[in-house]
Amino acid sequence: MNIQENISLKKYNTFGIHVNAKRFVSIDSLYGLQQLLKKEQDIFLISGGSNMLLTKNIEKLVVHLNLKGISIDRENHNDIYLTVNAGENWHEFVLWCVSQNYGGIENLSLIPGNVGTCPIQNIGAYGVEVKDTITRVEAIDIKTGKLIEFSNTECKFGYRNSIFKNEAKGKYIITSVSFQLTKSEHKLNTSYGAIETELTSKKITNPTIKDVSDAVIAIRQSKLPDPKKIGNSGSFFKNPVISKEHFDKLQSKYPNIPSYVISDTEIKVPAGWLIEQSGFKGKRFGEYGIHEKQALVLVNYGDATGKEIYELAQEIQNTIKNKFDINLEIEVNVI
Repeated sequence: MNIQENISLKKYNTFGIHVNAKRFVSIDSLYGLQQLLKKEQDIFLISGGSNMLLTKNIEKLVVHLNLKGISIDRENHNDIYLTVNAGENWHEFVLWCVSQNYGGIENLSLIPGNVGTCPIQNIGAYGVEVKDTITRVEAIDIKTGKLIEFSNTECKFGYRNSIFKNEAKGKYIITSVSFQLTKSEHKLNTSYGAIETELTSKKITNPTIKDVSDAVIAIRQSKLPDPKKIGNSGSFFKNPVISKEHFDKLQSKYPNIPSYVISDTEIKVPAGWLIEQSGFKGKRFGEYGIHEKQALVLVNYGDATGKEIYELAQEIQNTIKNKFDINLEIEVNVI
């Protein structure tokens, strides 16, 4: 176990923010993690680094979780059950599933991060949420070092939410995630308008899971920056859910406001639209700003600090509150 000192975390977070870890260790085995936890429990965990904004140096021991491996638990004529270790790259896992004709997560192509973080915020895109395929999550109790299993129900999944963002936050380290995917009779979700448009443009009328994955990748690449080229963490804010009464008032003032019905009493409004209407889309402030094609994405053009980006996020929140009376919630973990 090689603990290093004064290590830059720039390459370990997709925003590309340069902060230092006072001490740093990379762990590639479950046994190694358990042995570490016997000595160190006050740790800062980092995996794919895709859902965080670092605003300061980290004084705690930074543990880079690098557990790899995919295993088939069982299968039948239509379903396959997989367990995937937390350090596997999410998009690479999706592409592997597509290549094996395993369906269910193709709409989640090109989402940054690792498999271990996907249950924490219940990643979702284009009409699909990862909770619909997760059967269980395995995690280590930081205090005891014991492995704990969480069933899908016990994960308490919600919109961009789970038990791991709430009462279990900081208590466990997710080590693997298990999925139930289809081998045949795939239930494709192509109802999201952008996917339908992309498939139509390619004259695809009977799409495969690869067609859907390719369409999602094309859509995301057309409007989202590659973190390897421009530092970012994907969608920085959650799409707010407001009351129907509140929405009706906004619609009377902004007739073209887009929306998605959640229930008889709740409406989801795209955060990107709110930000764009407030004049932030494409704005640049030195080394940081808002992406020119997607207002939901805050970007680091080179040497911005996490503090600068966070202050921009707060300015956006205040503007949205004053203009629309909506509290815009940050989706990214601000450290």
